[in-house]
Amino acid sequence: MRAFAPGRVNLIGEHTDYNGGLALPFAIAEGVTVCGRTRAEPRILARALDLGEEDEFALADGARPAAGDTPTAGWRAFVRGVAAELGAADVALPGAELVIGGEIPRGAGLSSSAAMAVALGLALLGLADAELDRRALARLCSRVENEWVGARTGLLDQLASLFGAADTALLIDFSTLELSPVPLLLTSGWRLATVDSGERRELAGSLYNERRAECARACELLGVDSLREARREDLAGLPEPLGRRALHVLDENVRVRATVAALRSDDLAQVGDLLNASHASLRENYDSSTPAVERTVGHLRDAGAAGARMMGGGFGGSVLALLAPDMPLPSGAHPVRPSRGALLVRSLETSSDY
Repeated sequence: MRAFAPGRVNLIGEHTDYNGGLALPFAIAEGVTVCGRTRAEPRILARALDLGEEDEFALADGARPAAGDTPTAGWRAFVRGVAAELGAADVALPGAELVIGGEIPRGAGLSSSAAMAVALGLALLGLADAELDRRALARLCSRVENEWVGARTGLLDQLASLFGAADTALLIDFSTLELSPVPLLLTSGWRLATVDSGERRELAGSLYNERRAECARACELLGVDSLREARREDLAGLPEPLGRRALHVLDENVRVRATVAALRSDDLAQVGDLLNASHASLRENYDSSTPAVERTVGHLRDAGAAGARMMGGGFGGSVLALLAPDMPLPSGAHPVRPSRGALLVRSLETSSDY
């Protein structure tokens, strides 16, 4: 059994997912692969190839952490968390041996964590000969990150990994979880590329969780369930920095819709302008940039990028750049384009596949 789950790039729509807003991510070619086979003992043995580490636990040990408990540390939290959440969803897991490998740099803002959770979920479901609706699996993987890993992520990364398609971005409405494919055809020499800022991002330990709490507090003061329901004219009554946080979310939703329109009319130059505006808001209203990220964005724009902005939750990681047809690929840049979503192969062709 082999499961592959891709990482993702979010073209635009940052910090909108947990605010009931809009986002426009796409899956990338790089991802996490989990190979697995059943074993007689009711235990799971997992090996992380990249780290040279392993973890083994009895399936009966896979209980949800109690309130206040410290989540299991590192990659092991994903394995134990996915097993426990599948068990809580009444999936009868067999004993299993899992081998985990990946090609997404950790902490780069390309969602290696969601890819790992999704790949683990698909692999264990395959070994159990069970199925789960992909939206339900996205929610399950999000719970693993929230409750086991300690990162209060939304559903953007998991949905992009599970529903991605080649040459397609995915418009996600987080108020309804409606998914709409949007053509993202990089033609006539246009390219998208990521550049590592050189500053590793640790989502669970960053200010990401603080930003989520600020948005929740803004909702309380405004008397709304999510910032998607907020009105721009009401933001003036919010104390700072809550007003700026909410302003970013409202304006970012507008930019997502404008980007969809620009893509449908094949106006990639306008997409570049919208990426620049998104970055400015993330820096000035959301305070999620860093000096390393700003230097990287500045270098890319100076080199001729049509647009550049920070990716993922911010506070380090990679920068996304839209490169015009006449711009050479910058040093250290990694081209990305929309690729297929998560995939499960139920039988391995050779023993070397495991």
